[in-house]
Amino acid sequence: MKKDNIDNLFKNLEGSFDLEAPAQGHEQRFLEKLNAQQGIKSLQTKNKTWWKPLSIAASIAIVCAITFGVYQSKPSLEQQVAEISPEVSRTEFYFASLIEEQVNELKNESTPETKKIVDDTMVQLKKLETNYTKLEQDLINGGNSKLLLSAMITNFQTRIDLLQEVLNTIESIKNLKNYDNAETTI
Repeated sequence: MKKDNIDNLFKNLEGSFDLEAPAQGHEQRFLEKLNAQQGIKSLQTKNKTWWKPLSIAASIAIVCAITFGVYQSKPSLEQQVAEISPEVSRTEFYFASLIEEQVNELKNESTPETKKIVDDTMVQLKKLETNYTKLEQDLINGGNSKLLLSAMITNFQTRIDLLQEVLNTIESIKNLKNYDNAETTI
């Protein structure tokens, strides 16, 4: 009969049990209250939990460091090359400005008669630029610096020679056209 009463009691209380764990320090607070009621003074000080705020701060610092490391901008290819050889950046600036000036002149000289040669020249220049970028990458990766620097300068000279040759060819085409026009008007 007693067993039936206990079973009924548990069936009636089913779902209303508190399954949560007590808050941290519950036992310590309970003992302090019990001792205070009995008039006993405890010599123990509270156990401070300083490690939790410290671990949270450390976690935040680690997340910030990782975020900074991931989002830190990587130096550009030109900056990396300039670190290896500062002379290259000055030489590159000189040649690049000279090439840009000649490319602008080439584009200004473009006519229907010279369009094909100008387009072909631009394709060749693009290929030479791609080769130059590969040379820069090889230099950064630790290749033979003297050989690579020489190849880089040769690349610039090749581009300049190509542009100069095409400009001379365009000038010849213009002169030939003017000569043909002069012959027909006489």
